[in-house]
Amino acid sequence: MQVPPAPPTTTTQADEVEDVSSPVESRELPPAIRLVKSNAGLLITPLIVIAGSIALYLYNASADKIFQDERALNWDRNLRPQLEQHLSLTFWSTIFTVSLAVPLGILLTRPKYKRAGSPILAIATSGQAIPAFGLLVLAFAWLGRGPWTTIWALALFTLLPVLRNTMVGLEQVDKSVIEAGRGMGLTKRQTLRQIELPLAIPVILAGVRTALVITVGMAALAFLIGGGGLGATISAGLKLSRDLVLITGAVMTALVALSVDWIAALIEKTLRPSGL
Repeated sequence: MQVPPAPPTTTTQADEVEDVSSPVESRELPPAIRLVKSNAGLLITPLIVIAGSIALYLYNASADKIFQDERALNWDRNLRPQLEQHLSLTFWSTIFTVSLAVPLGILLTRPKYKRAGSPILAIATSGQAIPAFGLLVLAFAWLGRGPWTTIWALALFTLLPVLRNTMVGLEQVDKSVIEAGRGMGLTKRQTLRQIELPLAIPVILAGVRTALVITVGMAALAFLIGGGGLGATISAGLKLSRDLVLITGAVMTALVALSVDWIAALIEKTLRPSGL
């Protein structure tokens, strides 16, 4: 006996509703939560800096100090001028590094000068191959004592990451995009300014952030050749065998590094082209 065929299945409106993703999964996150998630790093770093500053203040306020501690940790006489010197060394050395490395990196990615890229990168690499202390001593022997000697030494030491990132950022731009720009009538200079540099900015700024953090750390040695900075407090703590002074100088240097890196990250996010 032949079995009758099964009746065709029909989907009701209720079944169609069940196939759709659940409202919880399809619902978008609130704008405030999406903003926090996309900027988590930028929000956490200031909290760490504030918490570290408060903890350092409370630690200093509750510690038993002797005369040498009071003198070394005097804010108006020592800590504030050293902090200003540290920030000044970091700022000016970074300005010189970017002013040298970015134009040089652009030049070395042009077809006419690509052959010179390897020897110049080798020279820039030698700046970081030399230990930081040795580079400061060489700069002192050549230029003498003072903050500008430290600035030029720091600029040479941090030249490599900015130069290399500039070259990498420009070289990774899709050639078809460049050709499309040229096909629209853009000159080589316009293509560089309107297409290549905007697309390479995230990579270039990552190199600048690296250079900034390296500069803050290396500037702690600037006091050795008359450059000032927070390294003087760290050195005083070592000489006096006073942990309070040593920890204060070290923590302040770390807080400066975190703050500078946060500012660089904020600038990087602001300058990053939309869609990247």
